Amino acid sequence: MADYACLATHRIQDNAMPNTLNPDSKKHWSDFIVSRFLRLAASGLVPASLFQKPLPSKTQRAARSGNLNIEIVSHCWQYSHFLSYQLSSLVLFPPTKATVTMTVYYNSEDSRTAAVLEFFAKQQVPGVTWHWCELPKESLFRRAIGRNQAALATKADWIWFTDCDLMFRQHCLDQLAESLQSRNDCLVFPLRERITSLLEDDDPMLNLDPKDLQVIDIDDSLFIEQTRDRATGPLQIAHGDTSRAGGYCNSLTYYQKPAASWCKAHEDRAFRWLLGTQGEPLDIPGVYRIRHVSKGRYTGSKLNTQLRSGVRKATDRH
Repeated sequence: MADYACLATHRIQDNAMPNTLNPDSKKHWSDFIVSRFLRLAASGLVPASLFQKPLPSKTQRAARSGNLNIEIVSHCWQYSHFLSYQLSSLVLFPPTKATVTMTVYYNSEDSRTAAVLEFFAKQQVPGVTWHWCELPKESLFRRAIGRNQAALATKADWIWFTDCDLMFRQHCLDQLAESLQSRNDCLVFPLRERITSLLEDDDPMLNLDPKDLQVIDIDDSLFIEQTRDRATGPLQIAHGDTSRAGGYCNSLTYYQKPAASWCKAHEDRAFRWLLGTQGEPLDIPGVYRIRHVSKGRYTGSKLNTQLRSGVRKATDRH
């Protein structure tokens, strides 16, 4: 069943807001300096203890077992086709050994995403609770804001911060639940994921008919396996006690500042820096990710988009 409390609240707030940019989202002359400093700090040049209050120690974090409660947190802006695959994976492969809350942050100006969420809210999936949260665009564009909100409020044993191009396919969530039994690490991640090549804009997989909403599967043969060595942005699975205590970069004001356009997710590295770990790997099957050349949610000229795409192709190492 869908949880409409968050959805309804944010719709009321959004309707009350004038159609102008949030003044807090305007750039300040110091933003570039702060951004560069935080990126350098997160490389380990600065002790995280200068910014992060002490988090629950390993002995203070609950090592829960049994039927675990897992929250998955995703963001979507102009990527409704990816979100369709992600939510479909939960319908096609529902958990049997855990209860899952699927939280999606969005803004209703992205009408295609809103339509996808409305469609999936009607899908009753055993073990899954849908939870849609609307944010003002400027808050959605800084992904750490929604992640921080979810982290501080979560009631889950574990919270998986991900992106809408990730899917949870066969045995993924059940094996995750088994692997997390009696563990109290502050951060874990899937050791392996299956990925596509960098898909072009005209690839059939990226061109779903927005008027034909349905539960959709994938062609498994399009994906190859790769090994991960750290908890990257879409693969960060944090302990609930740690998340409630520290949020998601809650202590770094810059990463909680709304923005006028979609921001690159440099805060993911800062999150691991604040936790003091790259995460512990877990052998979890069924983690799939769609990769694509164009980054449609970023703004800029056609030339800038072409340059970004060219760089992505040239530097692609899976």
